[in-house]
Formats: sequence, structure tokens, C-alpha cells
Amino acid sequence: MMHVLVRHKVSDFNRWKDAFDSHLSARKRAGETGFRLFQSVDDPREVVLLLDWESKEEARKFMSSDELRSAMEKAGVVGAPEVQYLEDVRSVYRSSAD
Repeated sequence: MMHVLVRHKVSDFNRWKDAFDSHLSARKRAGETGFRLFQSVDDPREVVLLLDWESKEEARKFMSSDELRSAMEKAGVVGAPEVQYLEDVRSVYRSSAD
């Protein structure tokens, strides 16, 4: 599985979150299979996303698209996001039985 880690600042978290949620169908069509959203406890305007993608090619294509750039601008993203492409090496999920 391919992951994209995105970190950026937003002018207003609620405005950004509404825009992010409304962009779900575009992300799914582009190959996103899931995501996790994080918000800094020290700065609520700092957002971190871990997005799951079917392939590296689909992820790179979407992340560099004019459509995404425009959506981020309208959502109030401040400055350029930090973007990293990651592949699973090992995943461990703990339970109370461990």
C-alpha cells in the first residue's frame, strides 16, 4: 500500500475541514482508499494527513494536480504543504491480549 503524508497550515480549521470533506469523491476517484486526519495540540491550524492510495502513480498524479492546488487554495491552506510518499514496511496493531 502507498501512503502520502501531508503537513500544512490552514487559516481556519473548520473551513478547511468542510472543504476537505466535500472533496472526498474526487479523492476516491483518483485512487485514495482511506485517510487519517491529525491536528496539532499546540497549534490547531496545523493539519497532518496520512492518505492511503492504491498506487504511487495515482497518488503523485493527484497530489500534483491543478484541481487539488485550486481546492487547497479555496480551503485556506497557508503556504506550500510538506508532502512525503511512503510505503508500508511493517504494521503492528496491538490489542489488550498482547
